[in-house]
Amino acid sequence: MSRAGTIDGPRFAMGREVITGALAIRDLPRLAGMGCEAATLQYVVRGSENADGRATLAVEVSGQLRLTCQRCLGALEFPLAATSMLELAGSEIEIDAADDERDRVLASKSMDVAALVEDEVILALPMVPVHASCEAALAHVGRENSSPFAALAGLQESGAGPRGPRRKPNT
Repeated sequence: MSRAGTIDGPRFAMGREVITGALAIRDLPRLAGMGCEAATLQYVVRGSENADGRATLAVEVSGQLRLTCQRCLGALEFPLAATSMLELAGSEIEIDAADDERDRVLASKSMDVAALVEDEVILALPMVPVHASCEAALAHVGRENSSPFAALAGLQESGAGPRGPRRKPNT
């Protein structure tokens, strides 16, 4: 059980209950394993029914995450504000058979709140986190476009290669 506790999903939803709290990154092991850092993430989980009378959970998460920019490998501050409406399903078969755009989660009498929150945070993360403009990327601006292969091309043009100068074959 997580520090956020567990809820009886169907009862929580039909009773229109609300739970709020804050989770530290140590309470979210999958995010921590992905290299995410955060002071705390605030969450609200609200139970309700949708227009079809199905039990639902609204999960809202907000906070500031620190990710790693995949361009410059520097720290990237990511403001998180995610809201999801999850319909509670009675079985995996029901989830698989659904032919609509609703998000569903398997209902149980012991649903881990931290896992629900963590799932929604992971889904809200950018696929490839990058700065709008990186200092590392800007450092290359103004430099001559050179590559390691340009140096090899220069060697080839001069007749020198990795084994020394080329010799003409004896004919």
